[in-house]
Amino acid sequence: MLKALYDIKEILACLPHRYPFLLVDRVVTLEPWAKLGAYKNVTYNEPFFQGHFPGQPVMPGVLILESMAQAAFLLLTLSSRDFPQQIPPDIKLEDLSGRIGYFAASDRVKFRRRVEPGDRLDLDVSFLRLGTRAWKVAGVAKVGDQRAAEAEMTATF
Repeated sequence: MLKALYDIKEILACLPHRYPFLLVDRVVTLEPWAKLGAYKNVTYNEPFFQGHFPGQPVMPGVLILESMAQAAFLLLTLSSRDFPQQIPPDIKLEDLSGRIGYFAASDRVKFRRRVEPGDRLDLDVSFLRLGTRAWKVAGVAKVGDQRAAEAEMTATF
């Protein structure tokens, strides 16, 4: 597996999301066209903690799912941008420049553990199916060695 380190500047160059909705802080591993590892540092300053829940802050499950989706989009954009020569031969991916991936579906979603301020949410995503207009990924979010959430997600361009 290739090791890669992409910081927030590289992430901002790849994702259209911005604060307060950017939910990936760093990419730590990348196997082009296959899988990516990233993380989000969860801090008490996150705006959603003001209302979810006062006195017992918990990261909303939909935002954990969204962080996995953002990691998946990074897998696609970083692979396409930095490793175009390694694209699988059966994939005829159109130019991604200026295109945005939209969440289309989520399947087999399970939330297994609370994510709280001070946690580091580790995100692992891998391609299940990659097409020209839609793709499907498997995602796992962990805190330490405990699974916080898992899902299969579909996106379209």
